[in-house]
Amino acid sequence: MDIEEGTPPRRLRTLPSRLTNQAALAANRIVDRALAEAGARRYHYALLAASEEYGPSSQAALGRRTGIDRSDMVATVNELAERRLLDRSPDPEDRRRNIISITAAGRRELTHLDELLAAAQEDFLAPLGAADRRTLTGLLTRLVNHHRGEQR
Repeated sequence: MDIEEGTPPRRLRTLPSRLTNQAALAANRIVDRALAEAGARRYHYALLAASEEYGPSSQAALGRRTGIDRSDMVATVNELAERRLLDRSPDPEDRRRNIISITAAGRRELTHLDELLAAAQEDFLAPLGAADRRTLTGLLTRLVNHHRGEQR
């Protein structure tokens, strides 16, 4: 048998779950490398994007929208607040709670990160044409929604 040493068994090469995981690992490496150019991480991008899209929100609401665990959320908000990309202020309705808002500098940083991530997406999806990219995105969206319990 003349099979390259690094080639996984056929059963593994044809498992959609494994292929999805292998693609996700490659995508994560590419995205992490792109964000690192700006001294950012995925959690930073997620918080800036959610803050920009949804407006001022509690840390708990942002955590639910981004899937960031409570303990990671505090550290990430602290990092972005120190960089003046997010503003944290007491909630006037409940002084025990903080409201998080994106700053003008945070919007500029988000625009820069969007550009870096657009290039990362191009790198990741390089072997696919436009129609295949739309199909892949549609299929992945259906899978994610299904496994979240949504029907779309």
